[in-house]
Amino acid sequence: MNESAQNESRQSYWRWLAGVGCLVLILIAIFAPRRRHEAASDGSSNAPIVSEISSSAAIPKNVRPSRRSASSVPQVPATEVVAAKLRQFARSRRETMHAMARHFKVEVSPEMERFFDLAEAGRLDEMNALFESLREQKKEGSPALNAVWPALHETLGVAEEVARWPAQGLLDYGNAVLDSLRPGMVYVGGTDPGRFIPTLLNETGDGERHIVLTQNALADGTYLDYLNFLYKDRLATLTKDDSQRAFQEYLSDAQKRVAHDQQFPNEPHQVRPGEDISIVDNRTQVSGQVAVMAINEKLLQALMQKNPDASFAMEESFPFSSMFGDASALGPIMELRVKDDQSKLTPERAAQAANYWSDTAQELLSDPESADSHAVRMTYAKMAASQAGLLLTRNYTPEAEQAFRSATEIAPDSPEAVFRYINLLVSQKRFNDAIVISENAIRAAPDNDQFRNLLSELNRLNK
Repeated sequence: MNESAQNESRQSYWRWLAGVGCLVLILIAIFAPRRRHEAASDGSSNAPIVSEISSSAAIPKNVRPSRRSASSVPQVPATEVVAAKLRQFARSRRETMHAMARHFKVEVSPEMERFFDLAEAGRLDEMNALFESLREQKKEGSPALNAVWPALHETLGVAEEVARWPAQGLLDYGNAVLDSLRPGMVYVGGTDPGRFIPTLLNETGDGERHIVLTQNALADGTYLDYLNFLYKDRLATLTKDDSQRAFQEYLSDAQKRVAHDQQFPNEPHQVRPGEDISIVDNRTQVSGQVAVMAINEKLLQALMQKNPDASFAMEESFPFSSMFGDASALGPIMELRVKDDQSKLTPERAAQAANYWSDTAQELLSDPESADSHAVRMTYAKMAASQAGLLLTRNYTPEAEQAFRSATEIAPDSPEAVFRYINLLVSQKRFNDAIVISENAIRAAPDNDQFRNLLSELNRLNK
């Protein structure tokens, strides 16, 4: 698979998941044997990102302002703290780039140096333009860029989130994630904010430096090299053999599922929506995000198996349902492979998780800065919906619905929250309640055709 097939792109996956959610809804709601794939259209675009981030002198590492902590000591403005952290992170990743270049025996070009100069200055528009130029050089086969690319990509991702989020909201969100981790925990980010904001605060804070990685790029060999370079002394990282094994296992399984669907067309299809599988000259070919994420899931399983004593937590972009059986709620994220009885997902813990999101929704919506930030609301709504999905998988249906409700209160136009909540309501034939959710989504995003199509389908079902 080439770079575009991997999750090296800077798009989060939840927009695409909305299309899959819509498909699931249709399957459940119509109760018909047909199966169809409705591709998600990315009808929304990010708001313009500021081109420069003002900053002042470096802020001491132990300054972690939060509106949740009252203190008589004057606080450094959050904008200055975040700007200083971005500069510190850019310097750190520049050093990583040089160390990787020495390790792989490649030369760092002036353009690559310029990229980190722009990062330290917070000049995001110029960073993006130079990044695209460097990407073209990488596609043309630049050994140096191929070797150090993840360091550049991660720096751009961090800079974009810094520009997109209100400074205090960014600090609160990143600290909410990191503060939920227990000592020694490995954190697996998924969405862009869920990956890059904790990475920024993890690298520039005064607390424990956790191992931070993403679920989305494990199928990319250059990213595995990056993880090995950063964490080989702390983690049994994945090898090329591990990667090849995951690819082959997926291809073998995909081939069997294609054969099943061809031989038994009247049975439920085993090829998943959005999974592009074809057989050409007796060779199985796969592409698309569903296939890549299935391989990523296998690779995360392999990583956890290679580190049996490590504890893992995840903020998902794409549900890895094979890991839900022994997962549990952990603040705003999820703990994987829970072994401790005190951390298992019990009825009491499920209720606590649902209440966590009710309280979070109230807090976010009562804060004007958070309420006015689409990035903040969409991120928290996605996390609430993800945790609701875990609760639903484990048959905590009332608690799941409470979390879904909180997610749609936080962001009525969150595709992840809307489609997954409506799936639940339709499965219970609560069409009127589902119509209300879809109407709220349309009011929040009147140009979203998926929401309009959804409402039409719900009205048809409710006749």
